[in-house]
Amino acid sequence: MPFTIQEKPDGLIFKIRVQPRSSKNQVAGVYGDALKINLTAPPVDNAANKACGVFLAGLLSVAKSAVTIVSGHTGRNKQVMVYCQKDASERESIKTVIMSWVKT
Repeated sequence: MPFTIQEKPDGLIFKIRVQPRSSKNQVAGVYGDALKINLTAPPVDNAANKACGVFLAGLLSVAKSAVTIVSGHTGRNKQVMVYCQKDASERESIKTVIMSWVKT
């Protein structure tokens, strides 16, 4: 199944697979139907989830509060919501950035 971005009225949802305790924070390509995200944070006390939100917000140039993990809080496979208005140009630029990670 290929990687997809779901459009919702209040934002975009996509799947990620997190690899905690990596040597550096990076988008490492696609893993099945999800983006693989390497994080230096350990999977303890919600540290990896927090680091994931901050990392993705920085890459997407959105506020930290605009990125939320909606499912998979205790596992490696997660769904992430990026809040953005439906008819804003911001949504298209976010989708473009996310899809550029898929092609690398």
